[in-house]
Amino acid sequence: MNSKLGPFNFDTAAGILVEWGGAQRLGTSLSEWFVQRKLLIVTDRFLHQSGLLDPAKASLQSAGFEITVFDDVVADPPEDVMTACTTMAKDAGSDIVMGFGGGSSMDVAKLAAVMISSDQALADMYGIGKVTGARVPLVQVPTTAGTGSEVTNITILTTGATTKMGIVARQLYADRVLLDAQLTIGLPPLQTAATGIDAMVHAIEAFTGRLRKNPLSDLLAKEALRLMAANLITACDDGQNRQAREAMLLGATLAGQAFSNSPVGAVHALAYPLGGHFHLPHGLTNALMLGPVLRHNMGVAGPLYAELTDVVLRASSASVEARATAFVEFMEDLMNCSGAPRRLRDCNVPEDSLPRLAEDAMLQTRLLMNNPVEVTQADALAMYRQEF
Repeated sequence: MNSKLGPFNFDTAAGILVEWGGAQRLGTSLSEWFVQRKLLIVTDRFLHQSGLLDPAKASLQSAGFEITVFDDVVADPPEDVMTACTTMAKDAGSDIVMGFGGGSSMDVAKLAAVMISSDQALADMYGIGKVTGARVPLVQVPTTAGTGSEVTNITILTTGATTKMGIVARQLYADRVLLDAQLTIGLPPLQTAATGIDAMVHAIEAFTGRLRKNPLSDLLAKEALRLMAANLITACDDGQNRQAREAMLLGATLAGQAFSNSPVGAVHALAYPLGGHFHLPHGLTNALMLGPVLRHNMGVAGPLYAELTDVVLRASSASVEARATAFVEFMEDLMNCSGAPRRLRDCNVPEDSLPRLAEDAMLQTRLLMNNPVEVTQADALAMYRQEF
């Protein structure tokens, strides 16, 4: 890193509470933080019906909160889900919003908190800094250790059959975040692996970003990677392990803080078309494309990979080139051990779709511009073919 410290900006959620079992005391916590009492909870149907939300609801109701639950969130939420959520919230007079679940639920909650009190059209919000006005209070409670959405200022919505668009705005940062790793105990191994790898990709891409990498994002990315590299396989193999679950959840949040300030790059740019066309989980698509992108970036990002090797392997005595290579190999070995599918063909992605995927990846200009190395359409196609 350049020894001269240039100007940089760093933003994150206003407050974070880390507490095992904290969801069972949410009523007390929210009563201390906010005066509003008409609470909209944004979640998904499976999580709601599973009973995982019940202790939190009971605590909130005991504390005097009037609860409305929107549980129609789906993966890669489309615009009509966002509209339905906002309509329900307005009809109920909701004056505070809580996202409870994975990244999709928390993304919808962010925007609902804005749209409840705003007449701005959804179509006018897409892009960076386009949201106008304030929002109602926003609380986030993640139930997976991966997206980091609880501490980011980004909402991603599906806008067409295979396309997604992002809304990036300061208003989307939460007022409060609860990290209760007990909520992640029920995650099955494959979901644990996919979400954990997603978070590790956030850390790696934040650390190697071309445009807004800074000392604070670097520190967070390194610690996030250290925590997750040491605990991912344990969390997959022993889902009841409290220490591993707590480390993964904290690591995912730290990675979220890092990439919210130093954005992700080509791994995500190549992952999004896979999710759009084939509805594959976001963490899995990141895992599939990480190896090829790391190798593509090696010529420029190698010294940074070497630094990350020192975090996960303690191999600082080797040369920069050897350490950088060791990091790529370490990440690929970790993904192999996680049990996640490792080839596009294993995920029913047909070979004749690869040119279209490469074409669509080029539309992710917001992400590609932050990658340390230029990615052309031919490069993208070559990387898809590597993983086929």
